[in-house]
Amino acid sequence: MDAHSRGRADGIDPADQWVLNPQTGNYELRLDHSTGESGDTSGAAAGSSRTATAEEGGRRAAARGSGARTRTREDDAAGKRREVVPGQRSRRGSQGTRGASAEPPAAGRRKRKPGKSRKKKALLWTGGVLAFVVVGTSVGAYVVYQKLNGNIDAIDVGDAGSKSVVTDGPINILVIGTDKRTGKGNEGYGDKGSMGHADTNILFHVSEDRTNATAMSIPRDLVTEIPECRTKQQDGSTTAIPGTASARFNTSLGQNGRDPGCTMKTVESITGVKPDHFMMVDFNAVKELTTAVGGVKVCMSKPINDPKSHLKLPQGESTVQGEKALGLLRTRDSFGNRSDLDRIKVQQQFLGSMIREMKSSDTLTNPKKLYKLADAATNALTVDSAIADAKKLMTLAQEISKVDTKNITFVTMPVIDNPAEPKPVTVVVHPTKGDQLFAMLRSDTSLTEVKQKEKAAKSKQAALLKGPKADHADVRVDVLNGGEIPGAAGSTVTWLQNEQGVLKSTNKANAPAKAEKTTLEYAPNQADQARALAEMMGLPATAMKQGTADAEGLEAMVLTLGADFKGAGQLITGPAKAPEGVEQARADKAVCAK
Repeated sequence: MDAHSRGRADGIDPADQWVLNPQTGNYELRLDHSTGESGDTSGAAAGSSRTATAEEGGRRAAARGSGARTRTREDDAAGKRREVVPGQRSRRGSQGTRGASAEPPAAGRRKRKPGKSRKKKALLWTGGVLAFVVVGTSVGAYVVYQKLNGNIDAIDVGDAGSKSVVTDGPINILVIGTDKRTGKGNEGYGDKGSMGHADTNILFHVSEDRTNATAMSIPRDLVTEIPECRTKQQDGSTTAIPGTASARFNTSLGQNGRDPGCTMKTVESITGVKPDHFMMVDFNAVKELTTAVGGVKVCMSKPINDPKSHLKLPQGESTVQGEKALGLLRTRDSFGNRSDLDRIKVQQQFLGSMIREMKSSDTLTNPKKLYKLADAATNALTVDSAIADAKKLMTLAQEISKVDTKNITFVTMPVIDNPAEPKPVTVVVHPTKGDQLFAMLRSDTSLTEVKQKEKAAKSKQAALLKGPKADHADVRVDVLNGGEIPGAAGSTVTWLQNEQGVLKSTNKANAPAKAEKTTLEYAPNQADQARALAEMMGLPATAMKQGTADAEGLEAMVLTLGADFKGAGQLITGPAKAPEGVEQARADKAVCAK
């Protein structure tokens, strides 16, 4: 790539224009290349005079329009993609002022607040696709907003995701790795002629308080129902794609014209967790990202010589990048039982190592390395239109970066062999452990031992259930639906009567108004009934609303189902810990692949 398209003329890499000021501990833009240290006051003054002109040029360029490249399903089918490169328009729009045309404005000269300048918190959990968050805070906002913004591809997924970048609650992001044979040398991977199926899938859940995160891998060979979904067309219209009663999860993308919104809908249907956003990369991205970061350390418990992926690694530690990194992530015959589930474990270990490499001082203190990584990351990335520009991605990434690496847990969706197959080659969700894990995600229950939060949750729940509980047959409750699921009150009453023996439950149809949270209103003399129902439904302590006056006669408690209710029989509060037998891996721990 020539110097102009990198954002700077004269053959100078943009990252080389940033130097460490030893007096402040911040990286600053050095515009005068005859100046020595960035801390030199004359150089700083000279840079300041250029900055205003450059910032004006940058604003004019931004006003003419910059942003992500938007793709639709028809674009992909036609093999065409319109690209907008705002950096080039900025250069033409500010000719005659060299400071504006050849050099990026020094937006990064704004000094961060004391205490944050040395803060090395940047969670790059997707193997690099959020790498530019570090560039944005350490190298300069202009480089991110102006140059990297034009790298990003976007797909409008409609109501499958959230319109907001972040919310005050938990954040759920679906990370999709496709098997599309994009890029040179990828002919030997994936399925020939594939439109790009959902080959590697991770639902990344960040807790509401940002203390922990769970990355749940979803097997591509999971057989499930793929619901009907709607995809946006190039002309702005939508097309409804019929659902499939029983299909492999990986066909939720690419098959029959399905886009990532269909994969998001499928994840929500399985888990009850609605993804807010998606991020998608292909084979080529793995090679580019691992090369940009300088390689990723991996560990093998035995020598690997795989004839299919052509991967050769010695026992012990190695550093892989490019073709070798992709080969590792595609290999399954050399690990465990040669299944996709064993390959998922290797992928999780690889991503954990990638996160540790990103957070290392070798990466965080190297502006040139950071810039190259950010450029590769945004080039590799396709996202939903709600986060399809660098500023929005920066906001999202900074929110995620609050999570400490030691509190990131990798886990695989609990599954069993498909009982419908004489010789199983696919899997289905585990009938009990699956929903237990999904309930933990829905209730924002951590898989990591965040001590204070765990202790508080246990004490509240213990206090709630402490005391006598009424027999199920003596529980009297009216059920109203204030949530999003049509007919939820009726289905809950059916479940209570048929599965739990609560025969004195009554369907009172819709609540007068919508409710965010499920609540149970009861009188002091109904406390034993309330405890019994809370245990049955997994109600949190916050759902219990005790009145002041005793109930009279046959007066029933009132259960109002809220938006947190996901279905009859699904616990509203997740279990205190992960189901037995569900393997977990921590992002801060290095493990040798077996």
